[in-house]
Amino acid sequence: MPRYNLPSAIKALKNLKVEASHSAILRFSAITIILLIAFTIRLLPMRWIPVPWRPDHFYLSAYDPYFQYRLTRHIVERGFLSWGWYDRLGWYPWGRDIAKVAYPGLPMTAAFFYLILKSLGVPVDLVMFCLLFPPIMGTITTLVIYYLGRDIGGEAVGLFSAFFLALSPSYISRTYLGFFDDETVGIFGILLFMLFFLRSIEREKPLQSKIIYAALSGLALGYLFGSWGAARYAVGIMILFVVTLLIIRRYSANLLMSYGICFLIALTISASVPKLGMGFLREATVMPVYGMFILLCIFEANRRLRTRRLKILSLMVSIIILAAAFLVLWSLGYFSLMGGKFLTTLNPFLRAASPLFESVAEHKISVWTNFYYDFGILTFLIPLGLFFAVKMATDKTVFLCIFGLTSIYFASSMVRLTLIMAPAVCLISALGLVRLTKPFVALLREKKQKVKRKVRFRAKMGREISAIFIIIIFALFTLNYVVGTDFSRRRGTKYPRAIEQAYTPTTISVSGMGFRPSSAVEDWIYALIWIRENLPPSPPDGPTVIASWWDYGYWIETVANRTTLADGATMNTTQIAQIAKMFMSPEDEAIKILKRYNVTHVLVFTTVDIRGRDYPWGEAGKFIWMIRIAHLNESKYGEYFRGVWQWSDYGKNTTLYKMMTYGKIARGIPNVQPVTLQHFKLVYLSKGRPVSGIYPLILIYEVKY
Repeated sequence: MPRYNLPSAIKALKNLKVEASHSAILRFSAITIILLIAFTIRLLPMRWIPVPWRPDHFYLSAYDPYFQYRLTRHIVERGFLSWGWYDRLGWYPWGRDIAKVAYPGLPMTAAFFYLILKSLGVPVDLVMFCLLFPPIMGTITTLVIYYLGRDIGGEAVGLFSAFFLALSPSYISRTYLGFFDDETVGIFGILLFMLFFLRSIEREKPLQSKIIYAALSGLALGYLFGSWGAARYAVGIMILFVVTLLIIRRYSANLLMSYGICFLIALTISASVPKLGMGFLREATVMPVYGMFILLCIFEANRRLRTRRLKILSLMVSIIILAAAFLVLWSLGYFSLMGGKFLTTLNPFLRAASPLFESVAEHKISVWTNFYYDFGILTFLIPLGLFFAVKMATDKTVFLCIFGLTSIYFASSMVRLTLIMAPAVCLISALGLVRLTKPFVALLREKKQKVKRKVRFRAKMGREISAIFIIIIFALFTLNYVVGTDFSRRRGTKYPRAIEQAYTPTTISVSGMGFRPSSAVEDWIYALIWIRENLPPSPPDGPTVIASWWDYGYWIETVANRTTLADGATMNTTQIAQIAKMFMSPEDEAIKILKRYNVTHVLVFTTVDIRGRDYPWGEAGKFIWMIRIAHLNESKYGEYFRGVWQWSDYGKNTTLYKMMTYGKIARGIPNVQPVTLQHFKLVYLSKGRPVSGIYPLILIYEVKY
């Protein structure tokens, strides 16, 4: 038996050689650099987080991430089985069943990995982990789109797709530091589902691999069902893809197998998600899944028939029976409609009936300038990429066309959905760019041969033109990603769009103001800490209940740990309308509404310059939506004159106007008409310095019944 000692082992290790091709090293280096870019650019908002770090200050971005953080914190503290608890802090006095209103995907994923890090002894705070989670997921998703692009069009398409997504402003806006929301894992789930499903229908793969990929695609879709409502979109485009394959006569038994395995697993998982439940299986968006499976079975049976006439007859009869069965079940009420938000996305004309939906800026309809502002030169590569995808006409490029066209439609319907359009544009643009430059690159790679002088001159001219073309393309992308297409100036510097988007501070760290200050503005943070430390959670007559506009509900519940009437879930439109009516009514009427909900304090946020002029970041800009949501007569409160709102006498008597004006006087702003408050006492006034001449005023009033 041979004996081994340490010197011989070291010698053997020294002689060990790892072989790697030059192209493999370049490929690995390129994807590593792209991933580093994707991660570091999403860390730019770190500048607006004050040092030293204070975990109790919660510098997450926007509003919804605070709710997601609270869910994650609850799981970390009480375990995964505690998911279905009843939350009393929001929507007083009714509260809410968390399992029925929230998707568990993001908080459970974050809690799982956080607990793993803690068990390994990594000293990371939960707030900091939630801050870093979006950049981490954005980087991982960049890797996923690399593999998806590589499968669709080759190595170069994969690399360019990853590079474009790493610097996509639309995607950065939902994965930068602190944006801890469903979209963080949602886009990852969509791309992973696409990657696995497209691999499962590849004809050249062995049966075992096809089954594994089909199962993985089902798990990815199931995870998406439990994480994000946009899973319905993933289902829809997959149905369109399968229909298209049937129309262009590309049916195969493999398609039936992959489809069946995928959706069996995914729908089983969806039924176990409390927010969806068994009722989701009867939703109108899921019905086509069953119909398509039956249709695939019909095609499989039809494939085994011998005569063409019999095939056509059986197919027509089957489709008629299927359509009739669908109509009968629909008329009997077995199917349920999707939520209003999804209906308004499908049909933008329905949104006029919902002022609450319209009041959210990210629900606006897009215009083509939004696309150019977000995607720059990639906008012009979209038709080119679609052309090459149609010309290639593989199963994967057919899917890419459907993904691209549908995402463009939905992004046009709602500006927020440019997020879903971003990966589609990255894939299509990468395909268009690679196919466009392919002949020029091939010409540059040709080896020199001894030929006649005239032919040599033509070849030289061809190489020079190819080089010039490649340089022009490189210059255009330099303009897009280095100089920028919008030439916006910030502190004397020109930033490209990707940097502009990534360099956005978290909302609360600039106190909700719509511009970028030089440092953090902590008025909102201090106001929430004051509430937490000075307003008892349960006074003698009941809990401290704070009435505010619904935007700030998540902040009050999470940072201040106090009860609110409404928050960003907007689950009770009647209650939001009552809050709007309270603000836009005289004090005597407002106090009756507040009494109905046993409100103890009212919070108002407004922005005003040192001369007393209102700025639209806060209630000074949201009051118009309060009027519309409460279905009040807008002309009764005032009118716009040369773009500036002029309050009427009735408008100046409303509770909101008086509260904002009283706050200006208390802050010492000159030339403000005095007002008196009969039922409200100002107990807190933010006292931070003006930023660029603008005060962020957070006013907290105690209600005097």
